[in-house]
Amino acid sequence: VQLQASGGGLVQPGGSLRLSCAVVSGFSLDYYAIGWFRQAPGQEREGVSCISSSDGNPYYEYSVEGRFTISRDIAKNTVYLQMNSLKPEDTAVYYCVGRPTYCSGYYPEYDTWGQGTLVTVSS
Repeated sequence: VQLQASGGGLVQPGGSLRLSCAVVSGFSLDYYAIGWFRQAPGQEREGVSCISSSDGNPYYEYSVEGRFTISRDIAKNTVYLQMNSLKPEDTAVYYCVGRPTYCSGYYPEYDTWGQGTLVTVSS
């Protein structure tokens, strides 16, 4: 099972980026929930957002709610994280993760991890 994250980069405060998480092999989004975690230098890893497989319901960490939108394209087996109104405190390495069916805010409960993609928000 492989996940491939992409889309990170350097953006000014207030700008936007869209991250992608492609399921390269191993499972379908019909059966796996996909989440995004992030880790800033010297900080704990934190959950950002997740979309469940059963009903496609999205979940957001409170600091990104209203700014970030998670979505999925089952045909392309890809999950997207649209990030708007970015702030310097959003700077981190973002990881996409997968687990069967339901989302969790606890990253050890995810059994599949992609490589990180760096998001830097700076003027």
